[in-house]
Amino acid sequence: MTPRPEDAPAHDVAVVGAGPVGCVLALLLADAGRRVVVVERWPVPYPLPRAVHFDDESARILQGVGLGPVLPGLSEAADVYEWQNGEGVPLLRIGTAGGGRSGWPSANMFNQPDLERELHARVERHPAIEIRRGVEAVGVHDHGDHVELSVRTTGTRESEPPDLVAARYLVGCDGANSFVRRALGFDMEDHGYFFDWLIVDVALHEPRPFDPVNLQICDPRRPTTAVSGGPGRRRWEFMCLPGEHLDALDDPDRAWELLAPWDVTPANSTMVRHAGYRFQARWATRWHEGRVFLAGDAAHQTPPFAGQGMCTGLRDAANLAWKLDLALGHPGSAAILDTYDEERIPHAAQVIGFAIELGKIICVPDPEAAAERDALMAPMVADGLTSPSPGMPSLTAGVLALDTPGAGELFVQGIVSDGRRTGRADDLIGGGWTLLGDAAALATIPKDLLDWFRAVGVVASIAEPEDIGDADIEDVDGTYRSWLAAHAVDAVIQRPDFYVYGSASTAALPHLLVTLRSTLGGVVG
Repeated sequence: MTPRPEDAPAHDVAVVGAGPVGCVLALLLADAGRRVVVVERWPVPYPLPRAVHFDDESARILQGVGLGPVLPGLSEAADVYEWQNGEGVPLLRIGTAGGGRSGWPSANMFNQPDLERELHARVERHPAIEIRRGVEAVGVHDHGDHVELSVRTTGTRESEPPDLVAARYLVGCDGANSFVRRALGFDMEDHGYFFDWLIVDVALHEPRPFDPVNLQICDPRRPTTAVSGGPGRRRWEFMCLPGEHLDALDDPDRAWELLAPWDVTPANSTMVRHAGYRFQARWATRWHEGRVFLAGDAAHQTPPFAGQGMCTGLRDAANLAWKLDLALGHPGSAAILDTYDEERIPHAAQVIGFAIELGKIICVPDPEAAAERDALMAPMVADGLTSPSPGMPSLTAGVLALDTPGAGELFVQGIVSDGRRTGRADDLIGGGWTLLGDAAALATIPKDLLDWFRAVGVVASIAEPEDIGDADIEDVDGTYRSWLAAHAVDAVIQRPDFYVYGSASTAALPHLLVTLRSTLGGVVG
């Protein structure tokens, strides 16, 4: 980390919003040695469920901020995500069993307050993070070399003068009604795809199996979602039908009536939450201006059917964190921040588009249209078989060596050993930029290039167990040798957000490193 000028702001980054995205961003930056202030308008964390799903990539991001050991206890893996018509005939069956490429289960169901409790505990004890609760943002001013955030204690009179918080950069993670987005004046690209639904979360008094764990009931009489809400919990979502008012649904007695077909009653469960909501499919046309950025729901809102709302926000945090860290340490490389919009907006747009297509399957209240859908889809589902879980899109532009195999893909995480410990690679190798490849290939890299990379990242040589040295790892489950063989390369460079920067054969490795050094502005860690 470069020394701070005496007149520099007290904080490197100000984060508005202490939800999962804001907390993860703050932790990633603080773990990199940056000083962060988090401003949250609510005095205490929100106690009720919201998001209920995270994928393997999100789990890996959470692992990266120290939550790896607690994630299995906070979540339950879902093996199948099935879509049925009103008569129980399968229309779509997505298999989610087993690990994803990030080394975690592909689908993890959880209770958001439990996850936030772990995140907040780490934020509150981190020496590089100051968290200010019960304080809302009321003004943003970008001075060119720093940002000034005006804040006021929530609920106080507007006539009272606000406090000022200065930081070199500011990120709005303040939700769908983002003050920061409104202050920037960013337009939203809205696909006009929305429906009203009633969400009901329950805690079961006794464990009960549900098969499948996650189910979409595409019944025109009442499209319904029935999924896990984490260990010991379930979530149901009921679509508001044409001509029906959501206020009439959003009533506890009506909610219990809708739950009755599942034998979920006040006698065997507790209703934790019932709430009406309207999902949206939209994103901001710009995600940053100058030194001010958006992330999470402040930047995009996603229909719920792919379970990607929070996941998309966590990708924003992972992408932005390493770029802010680079710009803070090496101001001459600040132009790399422009790639945030270039990488994340198209990626989020594809995810939202996928969720819309799934929504078009379930949000069909017309019986004739539903019958046509059923006739088309049901014959495509083979008995007992599942379709593989669709992966998220790759990056297509930005900080990538796009002319190399695998560039832009989410990279894998396998089980490795360093001769003393065995575990997930990120835990043993570390985060940040990673050069990983066959030991013989890495041994051919000129010393100056290898020394440069070690100054900005980690070098991991894949070796046989009997040959492991200080910088070597054993590829215990064959994840990395399989990836290299499938792409016909000898080494790969992984970015800090786990995407592939580029890969190369032994002969082309020096050129790949030279290209990266140029892209990063020749920085030395």
